[in-house]
Amino acid sequence: MLKQRNQVPHGKHGNMKLVLTEDVQHLGRQGDVVEVRPGYGRNYLIPRGMATIPTAHNLRLLDRYKIRVRQAREARIADLRALAEQISKLAGVTIEVNANEEGHLYGSVGAPEISKALRGRNLPVESDMLRLETGIKEIGLYEVGLVLGTDMDNQPIESKVKVAVITAQK
Repeated sequence: MLKQRNQVPHGKHGNMKLVLTEDVQHLGRQGDVVEVRPGYGRNYLIPRGMATIPTAHNLRLLDRYKIRVRQAREARIADLRALAEQISKLAGVTIEVNANEEGHLYGSVGAPEISKALRGRNLPVESDMLRLETGIKEIGLYEVGLVLGTDMDNQPIESKVKVAVITAQK
């Protein structure tokens, strides 16, 4: 494939050909052979480990790496699906807050408070996973949607949790 050991293959426009080792925005996906300007390849892509020279050895290593990444992603998706099932079976979480006699809260209950209550039940839910348009401002029972992540087809893995907001006992 290459005549000399350190020679980089060039495309039809004189640019260097590289294999991407990870997704690069506006350039290509992992495993793509792309043609870039020599300076961009030498000074940015290769030093940051985002691309490599397309030798037979590097292509084999990249194939093995892609298999490991896909297996890790499949395992993560299975974990997220199991978490979604656990959350859907959960009766709900209770959050105690201070409120006046009419049931209006002093402040509001938002995603961080709900996330903390779920983590208290050993469910690893971050506040950015919760789909809550505005904070909860009154005592009551609410159903809050969660988007835990995406599957291989970029379809969201969703669940719902019931949140009971009650007055704190004095």
